[in-house]
Amino acid sequence: MKLYYAPGACSLSPHIALCEAGLTFELDKVDLRAKKTASGADFLAINPKGYVPALAMDDGRLLTEGPAIVQYIADQKPESGLAPKAGTADRYQLQEYLNFITSELHKTIGSMFNPAMPAEWKAVVLALVDRRLGWMETQLAGKDYLMGKQFTVADAYLFTILRWTIPFKIDLDKFPSIKAYFARVAARPKVQEAMHAEGLGKH
Repeated sequence: MKLYYAPGACSLSPHIALCEAGLTFELDKVDLRAKKTASGADFLAINPKGYVPALAMDDGRLLTEGPAIVQYIADQKPESGLAPKAGTADRYQLQEYLNFITSELHKTIGSMFNPAMPAEWKAVVLALVDRRLGWMETQLAGKDYLMGKQFTVADAYLFTILRWTIPFKIDLDKFPSIKAYFARVAARPKVQEAMHAEGLGKH
């Protein structure tokens, strides 16, 4: 397998999942502005969507969209516990978390990377982020990870998006369960491994 990624982008989520699963994989860094890979390929020819993550599977197919990719990774190593068994209620809860993260946190916080965003709209977005994080705070209260004691791909994704609160100076102090969770996930050796490979700092 080969993961196309950009440092610190949402592709960090499947990168963490691959490390946690202990799978063998290659990395190919993508310049998202130039749409070129570190290996010199035209990224648009690989993924016409033009963004990461993209996972080239061993059978030659390409899988895109983070929530789909991380579930695929988890299912390659079911004993890793990165996703509950397909068809169980827990698996659907995992999918609920993945969908919430992608639609309500990823797209909302990620929109602020657009330098053309007006200050008035940014204020609206920050208020929405505050409400969404408020709900996530209730989900993490008294738990180590989203699904309880077991780290899953949903945690890899949530951690990745929570990292984006740092450049936007979104204060997590008012969300003590999230803040503690963020530190807990950041300390995982495989999370550190993935971040180090991407040239990222501790958080």
